[in-house]
Amino acid sequence: MEFRQLRYFVAVAEELNIGRAAQRLHLAAPSLSQQITALENDLGVQLFDRSRQGVSLTPTGAALLSKTRALLDSADDLSERVASVRTESPVRLGYVVWCPSDWAERVAGVAQMAIDVWTCPSHMLAVRVAEDTLDLAICWVQTSDLETLGLEAYLLGVEEISALSTGPGSSRVQAADAVVLTDSSNDSWSSWNRYATLFAKDTGAALEHIHDGGITGTAFFNHVRRLHGPVLNSPVGQSMPFPRDLHRRPIVAPTPLWTWSLVVRRDCKRASVRAVIKALTRDVQHPELADGQHWLPPGDPHGRP
Repeated sequence: MEFRQLRYFVAVAEELNIGRAAQRLHLAAPSLSQQITALENDLGVQLFDRSRQGVSLTPTGAALLSKTRALLDSADDLSERVASVRTESPVRLGYVVWCPSDWAERVAGVAQMAIDVWTCPSHMLAVRVAEDTLDLAICWVQTSDLETLGLEAYLLGVEEISALSTGPGSSRVQAADAVVLTDSSNDSWSSWNRYATLFAKDTGAALEHIHDGGITGTAFFNHVRRLHGPVLNSPVGQSMPFPRDLHRRPIVAPTPLWTWSLVVRRDCKRASVRAVIKALTRDVQHPELADGQHWLPPGDPHGRP
């Protein structure tokens, strides 16, 4: 059975005349008649009663007609979607260090994607979306960023921020006992500097200002050794391996959370971009982000007003 045979069946059912249906389909009448017979043989049912006066639908044919039309409509809709995906420009997506591991599965058949390979921090990604060099970005933003840049944000992921420290053990650390680093290079660490400063202010954690970019990597590990920890580890460093002499420590009272937003221009009306947003955020769970046990910085777009 082929889709073209189903289209032939619908045409004959609507015309109830092989000759007129053949003319409509630009086929020879004998060829159309053979295709209908082949379809009936494939299905194992009789679709039409044939007589010298013409053809008429059998009860089985009548029962199958509406379902066949619905099936063909679905096939046409799928063809249109595929054609749209093929001809439209790819949706440009940038991210810092994290994106959903199954993003490709989520957007399959929705739109072509162009993943931006230029690694840059959250505040720069937000600006690139505002300037239309990216359609979407996964980054950390505050409501003030959204208002200034004309963006909107959708929650895509939440991470618990832990600390690293020297010495054995992985016991929990009170937030007030943690050390938080900020770096003099605001071009590279603007988002983290804001987050860290607000965390220290709200929890009483010690704030340590550095000048060597040691928010992540080897320089960060050296700072942990110098300070003897526990030192708040940035989202960039959460999934990175660390030396054996250092240990991950969960932070409590409260536990700091980092939200990853999918940002888009508010005035973006492009259907494929909106479809990607829907596909990426469809199953995202919105946990209670302000329950008293967790901390979000003031102005986080996914916290309580």
